Amino acid sequence: MSDDIQSEGCCKPCDGDHDHASEPRLGWHEYFMSVAHLIAKRATCTRGHIGAVVVRDNNILSTGYNGAPSGLPHCNETNCKIYRSVHPDGTVEENCVNTIHAEINAIAQAAKHGVSIKDADIYITASPCIHCLKVLINVGIRTIYYDKPYKIEHISELLRLSGIRLVQINVHNI
Repeated sequence: MSDDIQSEGCCKPCDGDHDHASEPRLGWHEYFMSVAHLIAKRATCTRGHIGAVVVRDNNILSTGYNGAPSGLPHCNETNCKIYRSVHPDGTVEENCVNTIHAEINAIAQAAKHGVSIKDADIYITASPCIHCLKVLINVGIRTIYYDKPYKIEHISELLRLSGIRLVQINVHNI
């Protein structure tokens, strides 16, 4: 192979104004949370776009976003069907009947493809609801990394009892 062909590989300097050498390389947490935010752009619930990435040993095992079950109408095609539930502390929560949360979709994707997620971590664009947290406990997730807090006061007791770590990772400029 001649030298001139080798020098034009994928790592040659750009001719434009953009200097890639000055860009810092993303750390693992920033990388996976950025992926979760990208996945959230596929969400179809009009009330919120959430993305989730299940990771073990710095490898992506599965992903999920909130939306209707496969083949069924999505909220952005029909409308959200809201139901209300009351927590023991009296606060009212509203959820959509059509929507499967991102965390559950990531778990379902792993199950569908025969991928074990025991002892994995999950990156979510928002902290999990109490129902998703219960499922994350049962599948063996070790650490939940999240960007935006969502009703953390409702999950604090389950986190304490389960031993699952909840860690906030803020990713800016993605």
